[in-house]
Amino acid sequence: MLDMNLFKQISPCEYADALPREQFIDYSISSLWPQPPRIAGPAFTVFCEPGDHLMLHAAIYEASPGDIIVVKSDPQFAAAGGNVCAIAKERGIAGFVIDGVIRDLAETRDIQFPVFARGVIPYPGSKKAYSPLNQTIECGGVTVNPGDIVIADEEGIAVVPKDQAESAYEIAKARTDKDAQTTLQQWQDNHKRNIDNIISKLK
Repeated sequence: MLDMNLFKQISPCEYADALPREQFIDYSISSLWPQPPRIAGPAFTVFCEPGDHLMLHAAIYEASPGDIIVVKSDPQFAAAGGNVCAIAKERGIAGFVIDGVIRDLAETRDIQFPVFARGVIPYPGSKKAYSPLNQTIECGGVTVNPGDIVIADEEGIAVVPKDQAESAYEIAKARTDKDAQTTLQQWQDNHKRNIDNIISKLK
């Protein structure tokens, strides 16, 4: 298995060369504080029943250091708050990606714990409904399986199926290396030539 630090070195944008659109989480799920660090890690998946957040609270003790906890929850109720984020950070969890909302944003920002979600709301969910952890869920329009590789930063969130991890990384790395070796002038020359060719064929 590839080192997660390798995945973290590459922007989610570069994974667009390796993955279909269906593997990129909806843009409405984004960092809740500015200029977050890029995170990358295996998905630890959580489904919270409507109005409830019990299983996310359980997941912060079950997930392994380096995991990204990926959650489907009710957007009408906060799935987590400042203490949950603080405990997750202390336990080495890389971050949260939540198809839902949290509260205590100031506390989360102060401790610099990466949370990607739809927004904030003061009202919390209850703790009454059990559902199994680490099952296949849908988050932001993407089917996420336990162990899939999640890469998230201010550019967006890519989900790499675990059985495609190595090939997707190699493609994204090749794109990154190519871009690093290309000057803006070279890019512009290639870009204009390509655009001219496309337009000439469409006329």
